[in-house]
Amino acid sequence: MELIIDSSNIEAIRQLNELLTITGITTNPSIITKSGKDPSIVIQELTDILKPEQLLFIQVVKTDYEGILEEAKQIHALRKKNIYVKIPVTKDGLRAIKKCKELGIKTLATAIYTADQAFLAALNGAEYLAPYINRMDNYGNGIENVKDLIEMLKVHHIPSKIVGASFKNTRQVHELIKAGIHAVTVSTDVLFQMIEHPGTSIAVEEFSNDWKNTYARESLFQTKSA
Repeated sequence: MELIIDSSNIEAIRQLNELLTITGITTNPSIITKSGKDPSIVIQELTDILKPEQLLFIQVVKTDYEGILEEAKQIHALRKKNIYVKIPVTKDGLRAIKKCKELGIKTLATAIYTADQAFLAALNGAEYLAPYINRMDNYGNGIENVKDLIEMLKVHHIPSKIVGASFKNTRQVHELIKAGIHAVTVSTDVLFQMIEHPGTSIAVEEFSNDWKNTYARESLFQTKSA
């Protein structure tokens, strides 16, 4: 499974990239605006953090077919490899995804609210499909919809990968990992919640105190004096 960070918070991304095995970074127009920086600066900072083998996903802003294609080509030119264009699954977006496949531009279909939308984008050649899990819950059961999508792609032997997005809590991430989702893109806040648990800190403190009280040192091995 692929673990992706959904953020433009450079410091948090850098820290998580050192802590965990990160496949890449996703952004969208809202995420970039929250950074308070010029978009070109944000994109360059993300590119600098990532290794060549890690993936970068940048979303188009224009909404008409011609505009989407224009920006898709510009995004595609940002890196020599492992760059993906995020395109919402509107009518113009689906059309653009199909054209990008012909042009060799890799895409992630985004703003997905149903398994059917995702399946159609997959048929058009989208390499990744990003259902909005938490938002889908406003219209039904997001997790169950994604489980349906996993089965739909499997039955029809379609290679597109599902990357769950729009998570609000660790339970949602947990349920889809358990269901066999291909990838998740998670905010830095939720990722840190997945890492940290008060019980772990308590256990480590107990280990340290027992050791120091018994051996009067903080290291496993006795330091040799000079």
